[in-house]
Parts: sequence; C-alpha cells; structure tokens
Amino acid sequence: MTMTIEPVDVSDMATPAVLNQPLAPRMIGVGTAASPTAYSQEEVLDAFEITDPKIRSVFVNSAIDRRFLTLPDPGPDGHRHPEEQGQLLDKHKAMAVEMGINALDNCLKDLGATRADVRHLCCVTSTGFLTPGLSALVIREAGMDPFTSRSDIVGMGCNAGLNALGVVAGWSANHPGDLAIVLCTEACSAAYAMDSTMRTAVVNSLFGDGAAALALVSGQQETAGNGIRAAAGPRILKSASYLITDAVEAMRYDWDDHLGRFSFFLDPQIPYVVGAHAERVVDRLLDGTGLRRSEIGHWLVHSGGKKVIDAVVVNLGLTYHAVRHTTGVLRDYGNVSSGSFLFSYERLTNEGTVRPGDYGVLMTMGPGSTIETTLVQW
Repeated sequence: MTMTIEPVDVSDMATPAVLNQPLAPRMIGVGTAASPTAYSQEEVLDAFEITDPKIRSVFVNSAIDRRFLTLPDPGPDGHRHPEEQGQLLDKHKAMAVEMGINALDNCLKDLGATRADVRHLCCVTSTGFLTPGLSALVIREAGMDPFTSRSDIVGMGCNAGLNALGVVAGWSANHPGDLAIVLCTEACSAAYAMDSTMRTAVVNSLFGDGAAALALVSGQQETAGNGIRAAAGPRILKSASYLITDAVEAMRYDWDDHLGRFSFFLDPQIPYVVGAHAERVVDRLLDGTGLRRSEIGHWLVHSGGKKVIDAVVVNLGLTYHAVRHTTGVLRDYGNVSSGSFLFSYERLTNEGTVRPGDYGVLMTMGPGSTIETTLVQW
C-alpha cells in the first residue's frame, strides 16, 4: 500500500524549524468504542450497595452522568460479589480485544480503509497484563495481515496514549505512506475493587470502559487510488514530558491481601499536583516555536476527573469552552484512561470548527506522576 498526504501551506506563517515540517506524521482518522452496558452514577452506587453518605457524595459530585461498565451479575443471593484476580484478567483480555477491534474498525471506516491496509499496530492498556501482548491478540482475532508490525505500551496509565503516539509517529516517519494505528483499549471494569471503602471510592466513581483508535501516516501528497480518504488531520510537530518525581507513588497499583487482587490507588491531592506542574510542561512544549499559549486554538486534555480539569484550566489560564470536549467526555463516559483524549479529538473532528493552520495541544497525565503533551497543527 502507498498512501501519502497533502502538506499544509505555511508560506505566510511564522516558520521556526519545529513548525516547518510539511512531511511530519499526520493524524488522519479516529474511531472509538465502549462496552455494551451504561450505568448512571446512582445505578453504580446501587450495584456496589454503597450507603455511606460520604462515599456517595464522591460519586454524585463527579460531573459524570454515565459510564460504560461490565459488572459481575448478581448471585443467587441477589448481591454482586467481587471477582477474583484471574477472572478480572480474563475479563480484561476479552473486553480489551472486543472493544479494540470495534474502535479500530470505526477508525478505518472513517478513512475508507480496511484491516489489511494497516502496516503497524501499537496497543495501549493498563487495566490488565497479557503475554503475548494485546497487539498480537488483536491481529489474530481481527484476521489482520500477519506481516503487520506491532508494539505494546503497558502499565503507563492514563498518560500512555501520548507515549504511544510518540512511538508510532517515529515509526510512521520512517515508513512514509504506510498506515499506522495507535489503539488504546481500557477495560476499567477489570481493575475495580468492590470493597465500598473511601480508599477506592475515587477510582470506583471515575473510570469507565472504552477504546479509541488513531490512524497516522506520513508523506507528501494524498493518493486516493486505494480508496483511503486521508483527511486533512493535524501534523505532529513536537512533544514534551514532565515526571513529577515527588509524586511517583501518587497513582499506583497495590496488592490487596484482603481481596486477593490488585487495587488501584489515587492520592486525593493528585489533581492539584498535576495542575501545579501543567504550566511548566506546556512552556517547554512551546519553547522555540514562537507560539504563545493564546495562539493555541484547541486544547485536548485528558478527562482525568473534575478536579483535574479544574486545576489545569486554572493553572493554564484556559476557559472552560477550551476544554468543552474534555468535560463532555467525562460526563458521558467517565475517565476511559489512555484513550480519553482521543474521545475528545473525535468530538472536535466531528464539530467541524478547526481551520487549516490552527494549532492544538494534546495533554495527558497519569502514573509517574507524568504529564505528556504534544503540539499539532492542522
């Protein structure tokens, strides 16, 4: 397969070297998927049989209307019982593959492409662990070309979508015209601890199941002969990362001896820690570009939670309109971990408000604690 793209005309723009990259890898398509069953926060509280008013308030004040979850069925006694770690790993494997293939197909349909057109697949997940990796399972189950190269980003959490984007952008730059896919698929239902305690309340009130696929290609001119519609998506120009070393333990998996399974921990202070460092990493991202924050037309921030979004807005001096898709995804899906920013990107694409030459910043944050950013231009 040969597929290339049309460069954006930047002749009348300021063109520092970092911005003048007409052949940079481009994001040309996106697709999302979720698990079959949606729950309101009240329904989740009922399913978990949570009656403590303090814990209930965490759920109802989360700015989330619904999430897609796959919860255990009620037993003969009418109660939902916690699943064992082995059952959760099986759930992750089945759900991550199913949602991932659905998101992949939605992305390819958007391009007019087929599974056979994919030359590299990078899978991202943190809600379960597999060997062989998820990429091998998706290629097999989807009947993709066995010559498809692959990579897996595992255990990096909610920031990992941009880590994968960096990996795949590098592959794409070295394989012009070839179609590459970043596939984030997170079965958050397989990472829940149903113990109804305040320690797990934030996690249980926040995360939902979801998958998102992003198509990338690098090249010079669009070739329509193969039927692939390479839309004028944004070029990937630059990335910047920041590891908050003082908060390495703020987001982590711990083994719970009582439940006999892993349990995810979120420090209640992490939204403020992330917000306090957001300005630093964005300044590094824009350094050398000649761009000011006010010249960024589109902000696609990870839907990490209401307090996270508020902290980023305040510290970067953004309006809530600038993060409307971030808050919309949180409302309708909850935090879908590594793929959240791609759910927002899909909404921005469908909105039709982007103009050629616009700049955007993608921002994710997660365990490490890490903030990842990427600068793009349409």
